[in-house]
Amino acid sequence: MTGPRFPLLMVFVLGQALVGIPVHAFDLVTPQSKATIVVAAGEPECVKLAVQDFVSDVRKITGQTLVVVHRWEESGPNRVVVGTVGVPESNALLTRAAPGVGDSLKGRWESYRVQSNGNQLVIAGSDERGTMFGLYAWIESHLGVDPLYLWSSRAPAQRTTLRWDSIELSSGEPTFKFRGWFINDEDLLTGWKEPGGKRHIDYPYYGDVIPRDVMQAIAESLVRSRCNLIIPASFIDLFNPPEEALVQECARRGVFISQHHVEPLGVSAFSFFNYWKKRGRELKYSYYSHPREVEEVWRAYAKKWSAYPNVIWQLGLRGIADRPMWMADPATPQSDADRGALISAAMAAQVKILDEVGAPTPRYQTTTLWAEGSQLNEQKLLTIPNDTIVVFSDNSPGWKWQRDFYTTPRRPEHAYGVYYHHALIGSGPHLAQVPSPRKTYECLQLAASHGAASLVICNVSNLREFVLGIDATAKMTWNLADFEPERWLDQWIAARFSTGQSTVAHAYRSYFETWQVHPTQGVPFLMDGQMLQTGNALLRQLTQRFQSGAPKTPAVVDSAHSAPPSVGGHAGATKDAFWAGIRDMHPTSTRGALVQGAGAQRAGFTRVHLLVESVAARLAAEEARFLRDNLGHQAELSLQLSTWVEAVTLASEAAENGHPRACRDALTQAEAAFSHLMARAEEYCWGPWLHWYRGSTKLNLRATLQRTREVRALADTLLQAPQPRIPSTP
Repeated sequence: MTGPRFPLLMVFVLGQALVGIPVHAFDLVTPQSKATIVVAAGEPECVKLAVQDFVSDVRKITGQTLVVVHRWEESGPNRVVVGTVGVPESNALLTRAAPGVGDSLKGRWESYRVQSNGNQLVIAGSDERGTMFGLYAWIESHLGVDPLYLWSSRAPAQRTTLRWDSIELSSGEPTFKFRGWFINDEDLLTGWKEPGGKRHIDYPYYGDVIPRDVMQAIAESLVRSRCNLIIPASFIDLFNPPEEALVQECARRGVFISQHHVEPLGVSAFSFFNYWKKRGRELKYSYYSHPREVEEVWRAYAKKWSAYPNVIWQLGLRGIADRPMWMADPATPQSDADRGALISAAMAAQVKILDEVGAPTPRYQTTTLWAEGSQLNEQKLLTIPNDTIVVFSDNSPGWKWQRDFYTTPRRPEHAYGVYYHHALIGSGPHLAQVPSPRKTYECLQLAASHGAASLVICNVSNLREFVLGIDATAKMTWNLADFEPERWLDQWIAARFSTGQSTVAHAYRSYFETWQVHPTQGVPFLMDGQMLQTGNALLRQLTQRFQSGAPKTPAVVDSAHSAPPSVGGHAGATKDAFWAGIRDMHPTSTRGALVQGAGAQRAGFTRVHLLVESVAARLAAEEARFLRDNLGHQAELSLQLSTWVEAVTLASEAAENGHPRACRDALTQAEAAFSHLMARAEEYCWGPWLHWYRGSTKLNLRATLQRTREVRALADTLLQAPQPRIPSTP
């Protein structure tokens, strides 16, 4: 036989090409085979947990379970090698799989490289979090797993084959060094399931501990989002085992753990009370009146916290709950200068205690300039210890930075970061998202350009309501330079909805644009918490008016005396640094502005609701459910709250002007709106979310509906009684 001869390997390669199988394809799973995962036994626990998540994801997608081994010789022909540069066993595995793959990663912070090499996939990290984040980045980009699937109820698409021609994924160091979540005002998380335990705390709404399995879900979502920092809950007392369990679950994930800004060295006022109660003493929580006793508690908790790796210590001095220290002790000096000096002395003492207890190194410490902190800092009344990350705060609705962000010189002895609110229970957002990805991007771009990119901590409250904003923030804090808000939103929508993407995008943008902005303060003034607080205050005023026999009949109103009073805000209290620091939480508005703003929101959210329903009917069931949960429900809730507060405001105006029938009719409309809101809330609590609103006792929707009914009934009763003609209130 004459003619050229083809080596057997070449014939095999040509055969692959002819049947359409890429020559260098990497097969993770096929109907006939599956790859082995190789991860060194010496890898940290967080990497091993990430590998377990990877195995779980593949099982959900394909039904196949990948085998995990620790030695090269135990792996099959197709393998995934996961390793951290600097772990000796992993270095050997990485070198064998892809020589030089880790060279560019050495000495870098949380960087990774993912690449296919023939029948191998190599995932290498510069440190344990880099390895973990590289694996999760690949899982999201190539397996289509939503980092927040536990809160979006969004499952990855089913496939029988997982094959790629080539894979190349790498990262530089993240834009923000520390990127994290503050699980704050976690009422829904604590009431959703059976609590993880009880807290010893004399403060309403915080008596239960988040269940341990819920904290496991939170910590998994955090690292899947490539975030590395968490404050696990409000007012953690590490000497209470159910609360310590929350810290333990976060520590397993290899992330940095920090403390609420009311918890210097892990001590809140409630921890202080618990400590001394066990010792038979009841003391005022005051560093001014009891400095030695406060320092003793700081020292005890610092020792306890020091047992955990990766703690970011909080420095500062605040009072009970989320209030300034001078509200806990009226004997505290009353001048801003004296108060600033006391806080400065406390921070110096805290640093000394950390030195004494031998807190692990490298040691990171922060001070968060929220509320009165931002005001005192702006006046240059705080002496902040060296080597501290100074954390500037937004105005609390998550809209703009406080003035001290701009006026504080950036000094080499400090690093700088920011505290941003996706959520805030006092004013909102709490039950409905408000800041758009573009607004968040504008704030974080300012942070980066103004030298405050060492840390960003985001208040995310109960997570479920804020998955869009949380995901966007995670992406932009990782790589701000490549983030473009509008492009990101379009891509986020395209990945989640199989049809009607342009309508969905229009609905989301319309939703964010509907929130009304205060004309002078430039912040939202009709968010969920603001509307509930304002409406309930007006209902209480109406109750007092009806019970005191105030005007009940129409009367000629003297226009010179009919200007409505201001509503909301903290008038007369802005000289205090605390109230001045949170002035944007409750902007002062006239009744006319409330009616106009609520009416505009009512119209805007009605349009959003119609857009959602127009496209939901064409979506697959799971996609429609997510759209209704994440956008439709929030638009409907905001629509009904806007209708309710508009009607309650009109009822208040009618009562003051002596129009009882108009008052009663407006209250009837308010009751109908809130009843509809409650019906929609039940639809939001489906399946695994059955008891989601059970813990909502602070923004108590049921109590507000009952109060609305009671006031409407009072108006009915007064309307049916004989009515003397009396003048309107001047």
